[in-house]
Amino acid sequence: MSAGAKRVVSSTCWECSTLCGALLTVENGRVTEVAPNPAHPASRGAFCIKGIRGLPDLAYGAGRLLKPLRRKGARGSGAWQETSWDSALDVMAERLAAVRAAHGPLAIAGATSGAFFSRSVAFALFLRSLGSPNWMINQDLCGGCRAVSDMVTGLGIHNGEDVANARTLLLVGANPQAANPVQWQRIKGAKARGARMIVLDPLRTQAASLADLWLQPRPGTDATIAMAMMHETIRTGRHDRTFVERWCHGFEQLAARVQDWTPQRAEQASGVPAASIAEAARLYADGPACFVSGHGIDAVSNGVQTFRAFHCLLAICGNLDRQGGNRRAKRPKGLRTNFDLLQEPAFALPDAVWRQTLGADRFPLWAGPQGWQTACHNPTVIEAILTGKPYPVRALYVSGVNIAVTYPDTPRTLQALRSLDFLAVATSQMTPTAALADLVLPKTTTLEEEEVTLQGSGPCITYTAPASERQGEARTDVEIASALLDRLGRLGAVEAVRMPWRTQRELNQYLVKDAGIDIDVLAQVGYLEFDYRCGDFDKQVFRTPSGKVELYSERLAALGQDPLPCWTPTASSLIDDAAFPLRLQTGLREKTYHHSRFREQSWAKKVSPDPLLRIHPDTAGSLGIAQGDWVEVQTHGHAGSCRLKAQVTDTTAPGIVVTGMGWWRPDGATPDYGALDININAAMNYAGPYDPLSGSKDTRGLACRVRQVAKKG
Repeated sequence: MSAGAKRVVSSTCWECSTLCGALLTVENGRVTEVAPNPAHPASRGAFCIKGIRGLPDLAYGAGRLLKPLRRKGARGSGAWQETSWDSALDVMAERLAAVRAAHGPLAIAGATSGAFFSRSVAFALFLRSLGSPNWMINQDLCGGCRAVSDMVTGLGIHNGEDVANARTLLLVGANPQAANPVQWQRIKGAKARGARMIVLDPLRTQAASLADLWLQPRPGTDATIAMAMMHETIRTGRHDRTFVERWCHGFEQLAARVQDWTPQRAEQASGVPAASIAEAARLYADGPACFVSGHGIDAVSNGVQTFRAFHCLLAICGNLDRQGGNRRAKRPKGLRTNFDLLQEPAFALPDAVWRQTLGADRFPLWAGPQGWQTACHNPTVIEAILTGKPYPVRALYVSGVNIAVTYPDTPRTLQALRSLDFLAVATSQMTPTAALADLVLPKTTTLEEEEVTLQGSGPCITYTAPASERQGEARTDVEIASALLDRLGRLGAVEAVRMPWRTQRELNQYLVKDAGIDIDVLAQVGYLEFDYRCGDFDKQVFRTPSGKVELYSERLAALGQDPLPCWTPTASSLIDDAAFPLRLQTGLREKTYHHSRFREQSWAKKVSPDPLLRIHPDTAGSLGIAQGDWVEVQTHGHAGSCRLKAQVTDTTAPGIVVTGMGWWRPDGATPDYGALDININAAMNYAGPYDPLSGSKDTRGLACRVRQVAKKG
């Protein structure tokens, strides 16, 4: 993009899946201001500080990587030498080809964020071109349980909540005030016009403070409340008989399953009063009602069935694809999404290879050809790196993620990264993961990239503009993958080119070409609205074996899994060890950070300088802990620990401590940049038990202990 006069560009922030409409002021090839776009049909002027402050700092900050780096000294020594792109790509191709020749294509794996972004799809198809199905994504820790439940139930409702028109809102494990500015704006608007709100959360969030009914279940027991709400709904005849009879499969079996799930039984399991559960059932059935879920019930070993319980409640109450309920994700005819590319036959692996995806034998709805994103099971990959079982993984390509910080059991992840024959990392800044690489490749940031996304909450198609000139020698994932495939092809290491595009524009044109959408026209406005009609189930069928919403899942039955929603206590909830008397909730959101990102930015560090552990005054007092003290956190069954700063507050219940994730120190003096010190994942394992459907490990409700290690500081 050439430099020019000051202008304003319509765009969309895609640092997270909220996708807020943005107006970018561009001067001389640089974005000088990021502001919300009030006209955007999905966000309507909502925005967050990470977009306003964080995006320019990512692009133009002092720590931005501008040239490829090649390791000079020992791995993790911090000794680097700048090199050219040609040299870096030649080395990477040679090293990947050597691993492929010695161990086979399955020995090459990758890690990225997930298929919501085109950069990750290009990454996955690059690996497939080499014959490897092994790409790791973040969603076993973030949204994966919800997605697998939605897939087998057949709802198709991701991010299609019609909060604005709901009579009743049901928020479960969600903190939209910190995590989703668009949703929070609409929730406050709905409350102002008289909507009732039920909140399930052990933490007193701002949403809980606004709630008409606030339920505080014990961690890991939310499914019991959903089961009891279905019991009450069916017992009192408040379910939507017309919708159930026409569009639901397995109602009789579901009714039998929840027959014994009385509010009194749910109270025994969850600690929530039976009368409150019955009242929640009455309010939700008095729809239209909208279910808003968050990560509080995700990333746990019973997460999929917990979501199944709420998804089935949603269906039997007739709140699917109705005004004020949960809209299904629809699209213009012919439009492809990034997720579609993963399943498209032209880009598929041979079935025999696909079935060897790491984790597919245990979690076929997650890994391999039947999987939601066809990704692999992350802990199984780490095991394969360290032990060679079930087969060796010797080379890893990581792009846009910081797995040394974001995966549980940080010491084991670091051990795995150090043991690889070859590690390449594409990133915009040095991170604990990149610090262990053989090659570091400078990657573009949001302001330099183009993206076309179907946005269910609009509903609309949104456009992200490459408004900024690229800094230094940064390249997109598509360009890196294309250049590598050229070199690997000459080395005989490409099985079949399954990533055919050379630029992001080519990939995006492929997504929209059969929908008759002109990207240049889309770019002028920044979004494209399309016709949407609720309840047209005859035109947009359910993608399930029965062609209906499956309260009784035929796919789960075929896999030998429980086809009906159920509740299984998490392993941690059954631990009775006086040495680990507390329960740890993770995933606390902060407005300043998104997972491990923005940690280097001065404005963010000023607002949130240290990792916090929220602890109730009674619990803190019993442990001799005061506000601002540094404490050590350990979880049951794991040798690691981490340090956090105590925030004494009654927003959490006695006996439950709460913290966030993704902490590290970009200016840290140690080689791991603080990843082994102030990162909660250093205090958690990545071993099972896992959710039998998503392979997710418990990261909520963990038995833990806390002790003071230093006074305020």
